[in-house]
Amino acid sequence: MLLLLNFAVAAYLAGLIWTVQVVHYPSFGLVPKAAWPAFHAAHTRRMSFVVLAPMVLELGLAIWLAWAGRAGLPGGAGWWSLGLVGLLWAVTFFISVPFHNRLENGFDYIAIDGLTRTNWLRTLAWTARALLLGWLLAG
Repeated sequence: MLLLLNFAVAAYLAGLIWTVQVVHYPSFGLVPKAAWPAFHAAHTRRMSFVVLAPMVLELGLAIWLAWAGRAGLPGGAGWWSLGLVGLLWAVTFFISVPFHNRLENGFDYIAIDGLTRTNWLRTLAWTARALLLGWLLAG
């Protein structure tokens, strides 16, 4: 059950980040500069509801899985899974959040481009985590 819960949250976040990566962030450049402050404030507020609670849940579940599965999961898979979550948190708070903070000051194409490019780290990490957990479930 713990493995299934980890997979469900990881799959949700992987799907969400792919949508953000392929649809949402690239469309930032289409927002008129005059509308940018209101758009970005609404985006930040709304995305927090969609992302923050699942990320906190994922962290708790990943810690639990790493601890509970330390002897039962092959090749330290629980620890690898937790490591990916750690990477995700680091990229989010040390790269993505600073870009968003910069965008609070107004439309900034360089910041949008940087956010979109560096978000590939999170996209690939969540995809890898979902695939790892799916592989564990299938095995």
